[in-house]
Amino acid sequence: MLKPVYALVGPDPFLQMQELGKLTQSLPADAAKIDVEGDRAELSEVLDELRSFAMFGNGKMVVVRDADDFVSKYREQLEKYVAAPSDSATLVLRLSSLPAGQRIHKLIAKVGQVIKCDPPSVAQLPMWITNRAKSEYKAAIAPDAARLLADLIGDELGRLDTELAKLSLQIEPGKAISLEQIRGSVAFQREQEMRVLTSALAAGQTAEALRRWRQLLQTDSSAEFRAVTWLAMWLEDVREFLVSPNTFKNTWKYKDDFPKFKQTALAIGPKNIGRLVDMLVDVDRQSKSGVGDFASNVERFLLSVSP
Repeated sequence: MLKPVYALVGPDPFLQMQELGKLTQSLPADAAKIDVEGDRAELSEVLDELRSFAMFGNGKMVVVRDADDFVSKYREQLEKYVAAPSDSATLVLRLSSLPAGQRIHKLIAKVGQVIKCDPPSVAQLPMWITNRAKSEYKAAIAPDAARLLADLIGDELGRLDTELAKLSLQIEPGKAISLEQIRGSVAFQREQEMRVLTSALAAGQTAEALRRWRQLLQTDSSAEFRAVTWLAMWLEDVREFLVSPNTFKNTWKYKDDFPKFKQTALAIGPKNIGRLVDMLVDVDRQSKSGVGDFASNVERFLLSVSP
């Protein structure tokens, strides 16, 4: 039987959705489920939904997505509600964090449940991959293959799950997902090539980045369409490192040459990040509107990054 209040707490949306799916399965088949956005939700509307009977069906679940600001804004009123919640509806708050010392955390834990949705650490990822393949797809995966998959994709659990689903369909009965199977995947090959390019850029090796880019254009017709996405992800890593170098979580991406990534990021500096982002947006806009050649526009951007 569902409890009146749940808090799904953690930074990983995939894990939150997994836990939400478990809760939803406990709802009666004819129960109502209402989803609201935390940044736009009004407390009065949420409470009205929780306290009113479902017009059709038996029971109701109200899910508040991205609820951190919602909880901060209406903390006192929510504490009062959680202390005496509706007995005919379930409130689910999806939060990135909820410190255990806060009163609302204690109240939710008393009448409902706080469910942690923390992703595994980089070191734990291969085991997570192994367990996920076995439990969800009834597939085995070789240890070296699990490590490669973790290295290629990182801690994006949703993407890891998608790739496991595809790989599990390609293996023969009784066989495990192998290192060769992953290496032979065209998608992984292209992803790895683009990662090598951005790693060279991160290490300040502009000439090598240019060489990799020109090589990609010769071997991958889709490289132009993916370049902006990959470069934007790299710039976001640089920005995150500059904002909080001591808690930068994507060190694993640059594990072979992290000191050079750090050097390049510091050379770019906070003042230049905005300029590079604007320049990359211009590359995308100009290329899509026919101003200049996409490949040449990307090359100019790569040259502009050089510290």
